[in-house]
Amino acid sequence: MEHITLLLAIVIVTALVFDFTNGFHDTANAMATTISTGALKPKTAVAMSAVLNLVGAFLSVEVAKTISSGLVDESGITPEVIFAALVGAILWNLLTWLVGLPSSSSHALMGGLIGATVASVGFGGVNGGVVVTKVLIPAVAAPLVAGLAAMLAARLTYKIGKNTDPKATAKGYRAGQIASAGLVSLAHGTNDAQKTMGIITLALVAGNVVAPGSNPPMWVIVSAGVAIALGTYLGGWRIIRTMGKGLTDLQPQQGFAAQTSAASVILASSNLGFSLSTTHSCSGAVMGAGLGRKGGVVRWSTATRMFVAWGLTLPAAGLVAAASEYVTKQGDWGVAAVAVFLVASCVAIWFISRRQVVDHTNVNDVEEEPAGVVTTAIAAVTPPPAGDLKATIAAPAEPETESPRPATV
Repeated sequence: MEHITLLLAIVIVTALVFDFTNGFHDTANAMATTISTGALKPKTAVAMSAVLNLVGAFLSVEVAKTISSGLVDESGITPEVIFAALVGAILWNLLTWLVGLPSSSSHALMGGLIGATVASVGFGGVNGGVVVTKVLIPAVAAPLVAGLAAMLAARLTYKIGKNTDPKATAKGYRAGQIASAGLVSLAHGTNDAQKTMGIITLALVAGNVVAPGSNPPMWVIVSAGVAIALGTYLGGWRIIRTMGKGLTDLQPQQGFAAQTSAASVILASSNLGFSLSTTHSCSGAVMGAGLGRKGGVVRWSTATRMFVAWGLTLPAAGLVAAASEYVTKQGDWGVAAVAVFLVASCVAIWFISRRQVVDHTNVNDVEEEPAGVVTTAIAAVTPPPAGDLKATIAAPAEPETESPRPATV
């Protein structure tokens, strides 16, 4: 570490800041359904997730190697390029957190790295084959595979438990949710913490500190694991609310099916070295589990907003990173200007978030928008009964005691 320059140190610190935002941005992936069904208390859930994220960071380095030596051409990468990439990724993470949308921290990082590389050396610096096979294809396949698996698993759980006591069944699946949520947290550590390891290793290669193709040094693994664990413990309550209550209403059986399916997909991709989005996998699994229960629905208005954010992640982070790279090229003052812009933007977003605080005390308090929409629509197309409209509205509904008799003509 004696060869690390001031610029390289700034890049490493910025990478760990990104890792921290990745932690609280993606806490919902593991714990949203566990919190929404009451399987764990909110603070207990995020503490458990933080510990397992830290453990998962030490289990593999395959994804880190994909980022550090596969996505872009190392020969054209400088610390300034990596710094610009991280600026784009961090700002996209914070903006989507502010509006409570589950989007991919992984793709924000990829988009930032691609955009900054293109701005620096052109499109030739990006390994297009790796982007397609290990980033874009998994981005499309992951939510579909996880969603289908969760839907089938949810239907199977209801079929198996159809003749059992509902309360006892729900209690058992809440216990299962705790185990499956732990598995997702572990998987998240093996996948997402490695992305920061990879980006720091790429910076070390660019700064001639380590040789090209090297595995992440142990201090990089430890620091990345600790940063993502601290961010996870902070809790991304806005996104937890959307994932747990905004997409669909989940029962414990569905939560267990969603988390188990997502964890299986994430762990499999980590072993193959795919830079998979845990957000895409978990969101797809939640929607699939929502459709797996008879009468279950997905709130497609929320899902559509989420899909739009997914589509914008790569280009938005890439454009911000490209603009940042253009400024950093101007010299030390350019690097300083981008750093000031990043800090000021982060502070501004934090102050805006204080206008409406979402934390562990109100994470499950959400407006029942879909029910209200349905009720309003029914009221709009149903004519009021004859008589005094005011009295009809004020009068309480009478319980049905018998089936209505057929009208006689």
